[in-house]
Amino acid sequence: MTNFLPERIYRDPRIARVAFVALGALLLVLPFVVEAGMGRTWVRILDFAMLYVMLALGLNIVVGYAGLLDLGYVAFYAVGAYFYAILASPQFGIHLPWWALLPTGAGIACLFGVLLGAPTLRLRGDYLAIVTLGFGEIIRIFLNNLNAPVNVTNGPQGINMVDPVTIAGSALTKPMDLFGIQISGAHAHYYLFLALTLLVIFIAFRLQGSRIGRAWAAIREDEVAAEAMGINTRNIKLLAFAMGATFGGLGGGLFAAFQGFVSPESFTLMESIMILCMVVLGGMGHIPGVILGALLLTMLPELLRYIGPLQQELVGRVVVDPSDLRMLLFGVALVLVMLFRPQGLWPSPVRARELHPENPDEVRQEQEALYDAER
Repeated sequence: MTNFLPERIYRDPRIARVAFVALGALLLVLPFVVEAGMGRTWVRILDFAMLYVMLALGLNIVVGYAGLLDLGYVAFYAVGAYFYAILASPQFGIHLPWWALLPTGAGIACLFGVLLGAPTLRLRGDYLAIVTLGFGEIIRIFLNNLNAPVNVTNGPQGINMVDPVTIAGSALTKPMDLFGIQISGAHAHYYLFLALTLLVIFIAFRLQGSRIGRAWAAIREDEVAAEAMGINTRNIKLLAFAMGATFGGLGGGLFAAFQGFVSPESFTLMESIMILCMVVLGGMGHIPGVILGALLLTMLPELLRYIGPLQQELVGRVVVDPSDLRMLLFGVALVLVMLFRPQGLWPSPVRARELHPENPDEVRQEQEALYDAER
Protein backbone atom coordinates (compact mmCIF):
# COMPACT_ATOMS: atom_id res chain seq x y z
CA MET A 1 0.00 0.00 0.00
CA THR A 2 2.90 2.35 0.66
CA ASN A 3 3.94 2.38 -3.01
CA PHE A 4 0.44 2.10 -4.55
CA LEU A 5 0.51 5.46 -6.36
CA PRO A 6 4.00 5.14 -7.89
CA GLU A 7 3.31 1.57 -9.06
CA ARG A 8 0.09 2.71 -10.69
CA ILE A 9 1.93 5.54 -12.42
CA TYR A 10 4.62 3.20 -13.75
CA ARG A 11 2.05 0.71 -15.06
CA ASP A 12 -0.12 3.26 -16.91
CA PRO A 13 1.86 5.31 -19.50
CA ARG A 14 -0.90 7.91 -19.79
CA ILE A 15 -0.89 8.63 -16.07
CA ALA A 16 2.91 8.70 -16.14
CA ARG A 17 2.98 11.33 -18.89
CA VAL A 18 0.47 13.55 -17.10
CA ALA A 19 2.32 13.15 -13.79
CA PHE A 20 5.71 14.02 -15.30
CA VAL A 21 4.33 17.06 -17.14
CA ALA A 22 2.68 18.29 -13.93
CA LEU A 23 5.87 17.69 -11.96
CA GLY A 24 7.96 19.52 -14.57
CA ALA A 25 5.60 22.52 -14.51
CA LEU A 26 5.71 22.57 -10.72
CA LEU A 27 9.52 22.51 -10.66
CA LEU A 28 9.68 25.39 -13.15
CA VAL A 29 7.44 27.73 -11.13
CA LEU A 30 8.47 26.48 -7.68
CA PRO A 31 11.01 29.24 -6.84
CA PHE A 32 8.50 31.97 -7.70
CA VAL A 33 5.80 30.29 -5.59
CA VAL A 34 8.21 29.85 -2.68
CA GLU A 35 9.37 33.47 -2.87
CA ALA A 36 5.79 34.76 -2.99
CA GLY A 37 4.76 32.71 0.01
CA MET A 38 7.86 32.57 2.22
CA GLY A 39 10.41 35.07 0.91
CA ARG A 40 13.63 34.90 -1.08
CA THR A 41 15.53 33.32 1.82
CA TRP A 42 13.59 30.13 1.22
CA VAL A 43 14.59 30.15 -2.44
CA ARG A 44 18.23 29.94 -1.26
CA ILE A 45 17.22 27.09 1.06
CA LEU A 46 15.66 25.41 -1.98
CA ASP A 47 18.99 25.82 -3.79
CA PHE A 48 20.79 24.08 -0.93
CA ALA A 49 18.14 21.35 -1.01
CA MET A 50 19.10 20.64 -4.64
CA LEU A 51 22.76 20.41 -3.61
CA TYR A 52 21.96 17.99 -0.81
CA VAL A 53 19.90 15.84 -3.17
CA MET A 54 23.04 15.42 -5.32
CA LEU A 55 25.15 14.58 -2.27
CA ALA A 56 22.59 12.15 -0.87
CA LEU A 57 22.30 10.35 -4.21
CA GLY A 58 26.08 10.01 -4.32
CA LEU A 59 26.22 8.56 -0.81
CA ASN A 60 23.28 6.31 -1.67
CA ILE A 61 25.47 4.54 -4.23
CA VAL A 62 27.98 3.65 -1.50
CA VAL A 63 25.58 2.97 1.38
CA GLY A 64 22.30 2.09 -0.30
CA TYR A 65 23.47 0.15 -3.35
CA ALA A 66 26.74 -1.43 -2.20
CA GLY A 67 26.03 -1.54 1.55
CA LEU A 68 29.33 0.15 2.53
CA LEU A 69 28.99 2.43 5.57
CA ASP A 70 30.83 5.65 4.72
CA LEU A 71 31.10 8.34 7.43
CA GLY A 72 33.71 10.42 5.60
CA TYR A 73 31.67 11.34 2.54
CA VAL A 74 32.03 15.04 3.26
CA ALA A 75 35.73 14.74 2.31
CA PHE A 76 34.80 14.44 -1.38
CA TYR A 77 32.46 17.41 -0.99
CA ALA A 78 35.41 19.39 0.42
CA VAL A 79 37.79 18.28 -2.35
CA GLY A 80 35.39 19.47 -5.06
CA ALA A 81 34.74 22.78 -3.28
CA TYR A 82 38.40 23.60 -2.63
CA PHE A 83 39.51 22.54 -6.11
CA TYR A 84 37.01 25.00 -7.58
CA ALA A 85 37.82 27.75 -5.07
CA ILE A 86 41.61 27.56 -5.51
CA LEU A 87 41.44 27.72 -9.30
CA ALA A 88 38.65 30.30 -9.56
CA SER A 89 39.64 32.98 -7.06
CA PRO A 90 42.38 35.54 -6.33
CA GLN A 91 44.11 32.93 -4.11
CA PHE A 92 46.66 32.24 -6.87
CA GLY A 93 45.29 34.67 -9.41
CA ILE A 94 43.89 31.83 -11.50
CA HIS A 95 40.39 32.23 -12.85
CA LEU A 96 39.54 29.15 -14.88
CA PRO A 97 36.00 28.84 -16.32
CA TRP A 98 33.38 27.00 -14.29
CA TRP A 99 32.50 24.60 -17.09
CA ALA A 100 36.04 23.24 -16.95
CA LEU A 101 36.39 23.25 -13.16
CA LEU A 102 33.16 21.41 -12.28
CA PRO A 103 33.82 18.19 -14.24
CA THR A 104 37.53 18.28 -13.41
CA GLY A 105 36.76 18.71 -9.71
CA ALA A 106 34.34 15.78 -9.91
CA GLY A 107 37.13 13.72 -11.51
CA ILE A 108 39.62 14.69 -8.77
CA ALA A 109 37.05 13.69 -6.13
CA CYS A 110 36.59 10.39 -8.00
CA LEU A 111 40.34 9.78 -7.69
CA PHE A 112 40.14 10.47 -3.94
CA GLY A 113 37.27 7.98 -3.76
CA VAL A 114 39.48 5.31 -5.27
CA LEU A 115 42.31 6.24 -2.86
CA LEU A 116 39.89 5.80 0.04
CA GLY A 117 38.38 2.58 -1.27
CA ALA A 118 41.61 0.78 -2.16
CA PRO A 119 42.96 0.27 1.40
CA THR A 120 39.53 -0.42 2.89
CA LEU A 121 38.36 -3.25 0.62
CA ARG A 122 38.77 -5.91 3.30
CA LEU A 123 36.98 -3.89 5.97
CA ARG A 124 33.29 -4.17 6.75
CA GLY A 125 30.72 -2.70 9.10
CA ASP A 126 32.00 -0.70 12.05
CA TYR A 127 35.65 -0.97 10.97
CA LEU A 128 34.90 0.53 7.58
CA ALA A 129 32.88 3.31 9.23
CA ILE A 130 35.78 4.21 11.55
CA VAL A 131 38.30 4.31 8.70
CA THR A 132 36.10 6.49 6.49
CA LEU A 133 35.36 8.78 9.44
CA GLY A 134 39.10 9.20 9.95
CA PHE A 135 39.59 9.94 6.25
CA GLY A 136 37.01 12.72 6.38
CA GLU A 137 38.65 14.29 9.43
CA ILE A 138 42.12 14.02 7.88
CA ILE A 139 40.97 15.95 4.81
CA ARG A 140 39.34 18.67 6.94
CA ILE A 141 42.41 19.07 9.18
CA PHE A 142 44.68 19.02 6.14
CA LEU A 143 42.72 21.85 4.52
CA ASN A 144 42.68 23.75 7.81
CA ASN A 145 46.50 23.64 8.10
CA LEU A 146 47.60 23.92 4.49
CA ASN A 147 48.54 27.60 4.82
CA ALA A 148 52.22 27.04 5.61
CA PRO A 149 54.93 26.90 4.38
CA VAL A 150 52.99 27.62 1.15
CA ASN A 151 49.57 29.16 1.57
CA VAL A 152 47.35 26.93 -0.56
CA THR A 153 44.00 26.88 1.27
CA ASN A 154 44.35 30.03 3.41
CA GLY A 155 43.92 27.84 6.49
CA PRO A 156 40.96 28.41 8.82
CA GLN A 157 40.19 31.77 7.21
CA GLY A 158 39.07 30.01 4.05
CA ILE A 159 39.02 31.28 0.48
CA ASN A 160 36.71 34.11 -0.48
CA MET A 161 35.85 36.01 -3.66
CA VAL A 162 35.33 32.73 -5.52
CA ASP A 163 34.17 33.26 -9.10
CA PRO A 164 30.47 32.55 -9.67
CA VAL A 165 29.02 30.54 -12.52
CA THR A 166 28.80 32.74 -15.60
CA ILE A 167 26.49 32.01 -18.52
CA ALA A 168 26.51 34.12 -21.69
CA GLY A 169 28.71 36.69 -19.96
CA SER A 170 26.29 37.15 -17.04
CA ALA A 171 27.15 35.99 -13.53
CA LEU A 172 24.34 34.03 -11.88
CA THR A 173 24.85 36.01 -8.67
CA LYS A 174 23.44 39.14 -10.34
CA PRO A 175 19.78 39.71 -11.25
CA MET A 176 18.92 39.29 -14.92
CA ASP A 177 15.95 39.76 -17.21
CA LEU A 178 14.64 36.72 -19.08
CA PHE A 179 11.73 37.35 -21.46
CA GLY A 180 10.67 40.30 -19.34
CA ILE A 181 10.82 38.30 -16.10
CA GLN A 182 13.17 39.44 -13.35
CA ILE A 183 15.37 36.50 -12.34
CA SER A 184 17.35 36.87 -9.12
CA GLY A 185 20.63 35.10 -8.41
CA ALA A 186 18.86 32.60 -6.16
CA HIS A 187 16.39 31.77 -8.93
CA ALA A 188 19.12 31.38 -11.55
CA HIS A 189 21.10 29.04 -9.31
CA TYR A 190 17.96 27.02 -8.65
CA TYR A 191 17.52 26.27 -12.36
CA LEU A 192 21.21 25.39 -12.76
CA PHE A 193 21.12 23.10 -9.72
CA LEU A 194 17.84 21.58 -10.88
CA ALA A 195 19.31 20.72 -14.30
CA LEU A 196 22.38 19.07 -12.76
CA THR A 197 20.27 17.30 -10.14
CA LEU A 198 18.08 15.81 -12.86
CA LEU A 199 21.25 14.64 -14.62
CA VAL A 200 22.47 12.98 -11.41
CA ILE A 201 19.06 11.33 -10.89
CA PHE A 202 19.14 10.00 -14.46
CA ILE A 203 22.63 8.54 -13.95
CA ALA A 204 21.59 7.02 -10.61
CA PHE A 205 18.56 5.32 -12.18
CA ARG A 206 20.66 3.96 -15.03
CA LEU A 207 23.26 2.62 -12.60
CA GLN A 208 20.62 1.00 -10.43
CA GLY A 209 19.14 -0.98 -13.30
CA SER A 210 22.47 -1.91 -14.86
CA ARG A 211 24.61 -5.00 -14.39
CA ILE A 212 26.83 -2.96 -12.06
CA GLY A 213 23.82 -1.97 -9.96
CA ARG A 214 22.79 -5.61 -9.59
CA ALA A 215 26.36 -6.50 -8.61
CA TRP A 216 26.26 -3.78 -5.92
CA ALA A 217 22.99 -5.21 -4.62
CA ALA A 218 24.48 -8.71 -4.50
CA ILE A 219 27.48 -7.44 -2.52
CA ARG A 220 25.18 -5.60 -0.14
CA GLU A 221 23.13 -8.71 0.56
CA ASP A 222 26.02 -11.19 0.87
CA GLU A 223 29.54 -10.33 -0.26
CA VAL A 224 30.83 -13.90 0.10
CA ALA A 225 28.00 -15.29 -2.04
CA ALA A 226 28.51 -12.52 -4.61
CA GLU A 227 32.21 -13.35 -4.90
CA ALA A 228 31.39 -17.05 -5.19
CA MET A 229 29.10 -16.26 -8.14
CA GLY A 230 32.00 -14.65 -10.00
CA ILE A 231 31.49 -10.97 -9.19
CA ASN A 232 34.77 -9.06 -8.91
CA THR A 233 33.92 -7.55 -5.54
CA ARG A 234 37.16 -5.56 -5.38
CA ASN A 235 36.55 -3.60 -8.57
CA ILE A 236 32.82 -3.24 -7.97
CA LYS A 237 33.35 -1.79 -4.48
CA LEU A 238 36.02 0.58 -5.80
CA LEU A 239 33.57 1.69 -8.48
CA ALA A 240 30.96 2.42 -5.81
CA PHE A 241 33.38 4.65 -3.90
CA ALA A 242 34.46 6.36 -7.13
CA MET A 243 30.93 7.06 -8.40
CA GLY A 244 29.73 8.33 -5.02
CA ALA A 245 32.78 10.57 -4.70
CA THR A 246 32.17 11.98 -8.20
CA PHE A 247 28.73 13.25 -7.22
CA GLY A 248 30.20 14.65 -4.00
CA GLY A 249 32.89 16.55 -5.91
CA LEU A 250 30.32 17.98 -8.30
CA GLY A 251 28.22 19.20 -5.36
CA GLY A 252 31.31 20.73 -3.74
CA GLY A 253 32.19 22.75 -6.83
CA LEU A 254 28.64 24.07 -7.09
CA PHE A 255 28.69 24.95 -3.40
CA ALA A 256 31.88 27.00 -3.81
CA ALA A 257 30.51 28.86 -6.83
CA PHE A 258 27.18 29.52 -5.10
CA GLN A 259 28.58 30.71 -1.79
CA GLY A 260 31.63 32.53 -3.12
CA PHE A 261 33.47 31.36 -0.01
CA VAL A 262 34.73 28.08 1.40
CA SER A 263 36.32 27.19 4.73
CA PRO A 264 37.07 23.95 6.60
CA GLU A 265 34.14 24.65 8.96
CA SER A 266 31.72 23.83 6.15
CA PHE A 267 32.97 20.23 5.95
CA THR A 268 32.71 18.83 9.45
CA LEU A 269 31.69 15.33 10.54
CA MET A 270 28.18 16.63 11.21
CA GLU A 271 27.75 17.23 7.47
CA SER A 272 28.55 13.58 6.75
CA ILE A 273 26.12 12.47 9.44
CA MET A 274 23.37 14.67 8.02
CA ILE A 275 23.84 13.31 4.50
CA LEU A 276 23.81 9.76 5.85
CA CYS A 277 20.59 10.55 7.75
CA MET A 278 19.03 11.75 4.49
CA VAL A 279 19.76 8.39 2.86
CA VAL A 280 18.57 6.31 5.83
CA LEU A 281 15.51 8.45 6.56
CA GLY A 282 14.26 8.48 2.98
CA GLY A 283 14.95 4.82 2.25
CA MET A 284 18.34 3.31 1.47
CA GLY A 285 18.75 2.21 -2.12
CA HIS A 286 15.52 3.87 -3.27
CA ILE A 287 16.15 7.01 -5.33
CA PRO A 288 12.75 8.72 -4.77
CA GLY A 289 13.07 8.02 -1.04
CA VAL A 290 16.58 9.48 -0.89
CA ILE A 291 15.35 12.62 -2.66
CA LEU A 292 12.51 12.90 -0.14
CA GLY A 293 14.92 12.45 2.77
CA ALA A 294 17.27 15.13 1.42
CA LEU A 295 14.46 17.64 0.97
CA LEU A 296 13.01 16.97 4.42
CA LEU A 297 16.29 17.17 6.32
CA THR A 298 17.30 20.33 4.50
CA MET A 299 14.06 22.17 5.16
CA LEU A 300 12.89 20.74 8.50
CA PRO A 301 15.70 22.34 10.59
CA GLU A 302 14.98 25.68 8.92
CA LEU A 303 11.27 25.40 9.68
CA LEU A 304 12.08 24.67 13.32
CA ARG A 305 13.86 28.03 13.55
CA TYR A 306 10.41 29.60 13.91
CA ILE A 307 10.04 27.99 17.34
CA GLY A 308 11.72 30.99 19.01
CA PRO A 309 9.25 33.60 17.68
CA LEU A 310 6.42 31.14 18.40
CA GLN A 311 7.45 30.93 22.08
CA GLN A 312 7.61 34.72 22.23
CA GLU A 313 4.10 34.98 20.82
CA LEU A 314 2.56 32.28 23.04
CA VAL A 315 4.14 32.92 26.46
CA GLY A 316 5.65 36.36 26.01
CA ARG A 317 9.29 35.21 26.35
CA VAL A 318 11.72 32.64 25.05
CA VAL A 319 11.61 29.72 27.49
CA VAL A 320 14.07 27.41 25.70
CA ASP A 321 16.89 28.56 23.45
CA PRO A 322 15.60 28.14 19.86
CA SER A 323 18.79 26.51 18.55
CA ASP A 324 18.84 23.90 21.31
CA LEU A 325 15.12 23.19 21.02
CA ARG A 326 15.39 22.99 17.24
CA MET A 327 18.04 20.27 17.36
CA LEU A 328 16.19 18.46 20.18
CA LEU A 329 12.98 18.28 18.16
CA PHE A 330 14.96 17.32 15.09
CA GLY A 331 16.58 14.42 16.99
CA VAL A 332 13.25 13.28 18.43
CA ALA A 333 11.73 13.27 14.95
CA LEU A 334 14.57 11.07 13.65
CA VAL A 335 14.21 8.64 16.58
CA LEU A 336 10.46 8.33 16.03
CA VAL A 337 10.93 7.66 12.34
CA MET A 338 13.52 4.96 13.02
CA LEU A 339 11.21 3.34 15.59
CA PHE A 340 8.08 3.26 13.46
CA ARG A 341 9.53 3.33 9.92
CA PRO A 342 12.92 1.57 10.08
CA GLN A 343 12.80 0.94 6.35
CA GLY A 344 12.58 4.71 5.70
CA LEU A 345 9.78 7.06 4.76
CA TRP A 346 9.71 5.87 1.13
CA PRO A 347 11.55 2.55 0.93
CA SER A 348 12.00 0.35 -2.08
CA PRO A 349 9.25 -2.32 -2.26
CA VAL A 350 11.77 -5.14 -1.77
CA ARG A 351 13.32 -3.60 1.35
CA ALA A 352 9.90 -2.80 2.81
CA ARG A 353 8.85 -6.43 2.45
CA GLU A 354 12.14 -7.63 3.93
CA LEU A 355 11.57 -5.65 7.13
CA HIS A 356 7.81 -6.22 7.28
CA PRO A 357 7.18 -9.35 5.19
CA GLU A 358 3.56 -10.14 4.48
CA ASN A 359 4.66 -13.26 2.64
CA PRO A 360 8.18 -14.49 3.63
CA ASP A 361 8.24 -16.98 0.73
CA GLU A 362 7.77 -14.09 -1.73
CA VAL A 363 10.76 -12.23 -0.27
CA ARG A 364 12.90 -15.37 -0.47
CA GLN A 365 11.92 -15.94 -4.10
CA GLU A 366 12.82 -12.32 -4.99
CA GLN A 367 16.24 -12.71 -3.38
CA GLU A 368 16.87 -15.98 -5.20
CA ALA A 369 15.85 -14.34 -8.49
CA LEU A 370 18.34 -11.53 -7.83
CA TYR A 371 21.16 -14.01 -7.27
CA ASP A 372 20.16 -16.06 -10.33
CA ALA A 373 20.33 -12.91 -12.48
CA GLU A 374 23.96 -12.46 -11.48
CA ARG A 375 25.02 -15.95 -12.45
